[in-house]
Amino acid sequence: MFVTADQLVAHAVGDYILQSDWMATEKTRKSIAAAMHACVYALPFTLLNPSWTATAFIVGTHFVIDRWRLARYVCWAKNWIGDRPPPWSECAATGYGPDKPAWLSVWLLIIADNTLHVLCNAAALRWL
Repeated sequence: MFVTADQLVAHAVGDYILQSDWMATEKTRKSIAAAMHACVYALPFTLLNPSWTATAFIVGTHFVIDRWRLARYVCWAKNWIGDRPPPWSECAATGYGPDKPAWLSVWLLIIADNTLHVLCNAAALRWL
């Protein structure tokens, strides 16, 4: 299996239990908050005995994905399949246009964000 239960638990603990309110609110505005979150996030993965390369990849990808909220670009880009999405200026917050209910846009963004992290982690733990 590409993604294991251990990886999912490590992700959940690192991203939700160990993330402080300061990290959560500041990581898209300040690199130091994103870097601290990425380092703390990787701690549960050390129980899985990853290589140093895998750990560095997990920290690095987590930093980049969270600091620049890359999941919103994924959400916006995927909406090119089928109908053309609204212009980026209307979608910059979540990747979804104003016609999508705010609660749904946020949850879809969170799901895309978690999927990016889990895929990067699984790749690191398997191949690095």
